[in-house]
Amino acid sequence: MKSVKFKNRNWEVAGVLQFPKDFDETKKYPAIVCAHPISSCKEQTAGNIYGKALAEAGFITLAFDASNQGESGGELRFLEDPATRVEDFRCAADFLTTLDYVDEEKIGVLGVCGGGGYAANAAMTERRFKAVVTVVGANYGRLMREGDLTVDSAIKTLEGVAKQRTAQARGAEAAISVYIPKTQEDRIAAGITDIDIVEAMDYYLTPRGQHPNSPNQLRVDSLDKAMAFDAFHLAEKLLTQPLHIVVGDIVGAFGSLRDGFELFDKAASKQKSIQVVAGTSHYELYDQPEPTGKALEQIVPFFQKHLA
Repeated sequence: MKSVKFKNRNWEVAGVLQFPKDFDETKKYPAIVCAHPISSCKEQTAGNIYGKALAEAGFITLAFDASNQGESGGELRFLEDPATRVEDFRCAADFLTTLDYVDEEKIGVLGVCGGGGYAANAAMTERRFKAVVTVVGANYGRLMREGDLTVDSAIKTLEGVAKQRTAQARGAEAAISVYIPKTQEDRIAAGITDIDIVEAMDYYLTPRGQHPNSPNQLRVDSLDKAMAFDAFHLAEKLLTQPLHIVVGDIVGAFGSLRDGFELFDKAASKQKSIQVVAGTSHYELYDQPEPTGKALEQIVPFFQKHLA
């Protein structure tokens, strides 16, 4: 394992390279960029589960913190900007091509949850990615537009962001919100029982997955950037690389099962597959041994086939 940094515009993105057993820097290896979920960091599922397993399977893997988050640079902290997130992927590919031990014709990409949506979107225009995997991939823009599922939820959010930006233009501090309730008491008081929220709290707020680089903070004035973003826009024209999609069949509010089938149906890829891990929820595919093991039983051969 090696900590690295690469540039996105005028700041540095922090990443971690993981290497196959008996790695020999005089040889060339296929490489896979591993992208973390919204609100996550490289030390969680993208790096410690999927990046680690793929390195053990013979690939070089690169997990990185999104710009403006974790250990990465970017002046506006806790910003979730889809355009910048997608550019991170291109910069990761740039970096891999500078490494003598990476075969630049054998680079793949894997993303988890929101990172999966971004991975698919990035692959449409980043042709150095030769194979694409999404694990419970979610379309962040769709999720933000649906909001609380009321008719005008998105408009209300945008009106609120507009007021916040006006306040900041006049000298107010940036408003920082949360992705999930801070405590179980807050969740119960809000009447939230959805499995995705309940399990997100168990993952992010307990020793199971908790990490200081994933602080459950989001700039309110970044919500407008997601509202018009569609991770799957033009997939029917531009997403042509081999594609493998992993979802669980226990449905929660984040909608990754629905998004997985939408991406599968839309993608122009001639070689595409979707794996439904039965009896499995969204967050179980982050780190639980049995579901992630089943996912990797298909992910590893997929990458071996298309990056061989």
